[in-house]
Amino acid sequence: MNHSIPYGRQHITDDDIIAVTEVLRGPFLTQGPHIAAFETAFANYIGAQYAVAVANGTAALHLCCMALGVTQGTRVITTPITFSASANCIRYCGGEVFFADVDPATALLDINAVRLLLEQHPKGYFSGIIPVDFAGYPVDMAAFRQLADEYGLWLLEDSCHSPGGSFIPSDDAQSPASEHRCGDGSLADLAIFSFHPVKHIAAGEGGMITTNNEALYKHLLRLRTHGITGRPDDLTEFQPGDPERGGWYMELQELGYNYRLTDFQAALGMSQLSRVDSMLDRRRAIARRYDEAFRGTSVTTIVPPASVGHAYHLYVIQVDDRKGLYDFLRTCHIMAQVHYIPVHLMPYYRQFGWKPGDFPNSERYYARCLSLPMFPTLTDDEQQYVIDNVLAFVKS
Repeated sequence: MNHSIPYGRQHITDDDIIAVTEVLRGPFLTQGPHIAAFETAFANYIGAQYAVAVANGTAALHLCCMALGVTQGTRVITTPITFSASANCIRYCGGEVFFADVDPATALLDINAVRLLLEQHPKGYFSGIIPVDFAGYPVDMAAFRQLADEYGLWLLEDSCHSPGGSFIPSDDAQSPASEHRCGDGSLADLAIFSFHPVKHIAAGEGGMITTNNEALYKHLLRLRTHGITGRPDDLTEFQPGDPERGGWYMELQELGYNYRLTDFQAALGMSQLSRVDSMLDRRRAIARRYDEAFRGTSVTTIVPPASVGHAYHLYVIQVDDRKGLYDFLRTCHIMAQVHYIPVHLMPYYRQFGWKPGDFPNSERYYARCLSLPMFPTLTDDEQQYVIDNVLAFVKS
């Protein structure tokens, strides 16, 4: 190949450009009608009652923690195998991060490890759990909902990797055997998504929060705009007919942030949303081809059961000489990447006492993992080139 193949890449079409250009030529660049339209369309796609568009996925996590009441000393459990924002959002609010190990078969937060952590502390010690649909593999949120209800915890689903992902609850989750979409609001209190360029929907930046809880929804609307509201039903000091309080009247009710999405980003997101299923189908076709190519080799892959609708934000393999393969692929202009360095081993989190050896499954996974190119415009020839070079290295 005479060009580089990245691990992920956005796909911008003429329709996307037209959608953005129309907004740029219109009266609203931000706080206009495209935000609500995108929110409604996204909620309908996911199957949730409400959606709140925000500046990025990290902002979504931060606002969710605020809305769920994370404050100084609040204790929350999450996974070490994720982007650091899944844990950082707890720290933004002054909360304490507790990690639990992953299931080596899926690299997802291990519910048994979470249960053990809960059993080691009195009820009420923890407030919530943030499971992550890592790489696009959905967490069994029905099982986590059952566990959370047992201990009086809230659930925040980090679905940044999995719009369009789905699962059928396991038999032991005591939930009807029906398909759940990631972030559909039926199990998690809140869920978040990202529109970073390498994600399924690329808006440059951007994020979305979904929920079926009306009170949380209204709270999030305030938090994303400085804590200000002008909605008549939300006002606390407004008196109908008061001549000093006209259409301009608004109230700063709490300390919030400017975490708004722009209208041109929303227009781009809407345009991308219109073809997200076809792009998801292509991701799954790419994954099937990788699965077949690596079957019976020393390359370890994670192949989900039929009950799981994997969204394949990433295609992760595990090999014994990860560093060697990484370096070799770069000489071939294949820009494979590592997802992720365990969060508990980052210098910031080591100050709280986390250290190597705390989560053996996560650390073993990290030592062997490598994300291969996975994006809808990856051509068959490019993918075959990737496969051939991976196999050439491991066979040598």
